[in-house]
Amino acid sequence: MDKIAQDVGDIQSRLLDHRPVINAEIRYFVREFEEKRGHRESRLLENLNKMVLETNEQTLPTNLESMNQLLSDVTKRLEAANHMAVRVQQRELEAQQSTQLQANMERLKDEWAEFLKEQQRLKEEVDEEHAKAVGQVSTKYCEMKKDLSKFQPL
Repeated sequence: MDKIAQDVGDIQSRLLDHRPVINAEIRYFVREFEEKRGHRESRLLENLNKMVLETNEQTLPTNLESMNQLLSDVTKRLEAANHMAVRVQQRELEAQQSTQLQANMERLKDEWAEFLKEQQRLKEEVDEEHAKAVGQVSTKYCEMKKDLSKFQPL
């Protein structure tokens, strides 16, 4: 029974205990980076640091100056384009207002012509009614005159 327990323990340690494998991988990793590669990474990092410093000291200021110059040129062009767009909008608005004003004037002229026609029609109706009333009054006074002349001696 002890032998079986020992065999089961060995099998369990081989299957489930990964410490020896992990320790071997860690030793390989450390040996790979510390022993074989030496200081190659640190030299690469130093070179990269030198390149970054050089870029910050020399290239960056010249690029910033040229970028500022280009941005000021672009800003001036955008301001000019914006000014032109505003002028075009103002002209278009003035033209639209002028068109609306002309349309309103035409509408008012048409309304005035219609008003004058209506006034002329009403005047004719009033004149016609007046003529009828004058005719009726004249007829009535003529009849009264005839009646009156009947009563006068001849």
